[in-house]
Amino acid sequence: MREGPDIALNAALIGDPARAAILAALMGGQALTASELAREAGVTPQTASGHLAQLLDGGLLHMERQGRHRYYRLAGPDVGAALEALMHLAVQAGQRRVRTGPRDPALREARVCYDHLAGARGVELFARLCDERLLALEGGHVCVTPEGEAWFGALGVDVAGLRGSKRPLCRTCLDWSERRFHLAGSLGARLLERLFELGFARRVADTRIVRFTPRGDAALADLFARSASASATR
Repeated sequence: MREGPDIALNAALIGDPARAAILAALMGGQALTASELAREAGVTPQTASGHLAQLLDGGLLHMERQGRHRYYRLAGPDVGAALEALMHLAVQAGQRRVRTGPRDPALREARVCYDHLAGARGVELFARLCDERLLALEGGHVCVTPEGEAWFGALGVDVAGLRGSKRPLCRTCLDWSERRFHLAGSLGARLLERLFELGFARRVADTRIVRFTPRGDAALADLFARSASASATR
């Protein structure tokens, strides 16, 4: 007797190399046109159109119209998390590209994973938040501590306001390049957005690459130092 959701359809949709390339191109959270996605997948516009129709029907993509143009994006953070998990499995199985691209080291250092920070810097930041007891991680579940709420507030992130959204506040996302967790959920998304707003980090144009600024590194170090100092005086 078969039980549970049928994963065969989504697995088949993602399993095609061209469709996998289209989905991977949208992992940065941005919307792209069919022509742009055709170039990313290395297929003709007509072929890309067929693939996009299948991905839309399968619920993996959303399409938005702006004037004469149609823009495609991932259907939501759950799709991004599933793709990141599949990338992790591919790395574990040794299914890497034979030739790495020039951007690979930078992507491994820091990148956008749908709408939150991933790569070595994302994993490092999540580990530090847990080490300082600003986040509590237990059994794969993560939550914000009272000290953490104050820390995020000092950064300009309203944790209480985020709790009112339908999206989970905190989620762990298994990083494909580091094989450890980084922070996802509405808090992970707002944190990355705030880092960009403050000029602590910037996104390299037309890529998923994130680069931290010296000012950002110094400011985060100062925030952690103040948190540690406050904990020591309690």
